[in-house]
Amino acid sequence: MRFQHVVLEGAIGVGKTTLARALSGYWGAKLVLEQPADNPYLARFYEHMGAHPAHPRGNPLALQTQLNFLFQRVEQIKELGQPGVFERGVVSDFLFAKDSIFAMLNLGDEDLALYRQIYKRHAAQAVEPDLIVWLQAEPDVLMARVRRRGLAMETAITEDYLRALNDGYQRYFASHRGAPVLAVNTEAFHPGEDAADFRRLLERIDAFEGPFEFYDPPDRPGRAAEGLIPPATVPGGLIGLGSGS
Repeated sequence: MRFQHVVLEGAIGVGKTTLARALSGYWGAKLVLEQPADNPYLARFYEHMGAHPAHPRGNPLALQTQLNFLFQRVEQIKELGQPGVFERGVVSDFLFAKDSIFAMLNLGDEDLALYRQIYKRHAAQAVEPDLIVWLQAEPDVLMARVRRRGLAMETAITEDYLRALNDGYQRYFASHRGAPVLAVNTEAFHPGEDAADFRRLLERIDAFEGPFEFYDPPDRPGRAAEGLIPPATVPGGLIGLGSGS
């Protein structure tokens, strides 16, 4: 494993969790995942979003949802701070800063001000990764992937919300001055599901020089259309779609 701490980032549905599982299995690294199922407010947050799609910043469950995720990440940071954690490497499907990207999108001004006060108290403790792999796809592609995985609470997610989320990631990485970033266009590239694509990504990571590079792999001739590629066996196990990716 060339980089001892690799983080997968990107919008909902882009494939972070699936790829994180594949990479950790291949490298034999510790896997650290976001736990959306442990957030007791998330389902109701999405329910309200579905009922009021035109007002994403007026969601009464937004602050509770964001703070729950923030405190979850704080506990995971403490775990990463334990001696010996990075001896065999770590792969994660989120940056600590991810929560602030969502907060900017979901919180009203007063709640955002409160959230920022709490966020700043903990952000300095965050462990900086050695490499961020920023997975990208257009909103319509993300929407198709969200629908394909079929999680009940995600039915309220709209293409407009995913577009706004993509914009949030663009703004964040435009001013990012931390860990090196490998941005990857995943619209016709499925490294978490397709064995050949997985190998191509591994080669690209090994060749990475940084600090920022964009990888836009050409589609392979004769490959199935988006959403029709079945899970493939890659080194490290059987790779399929995972929730929260």
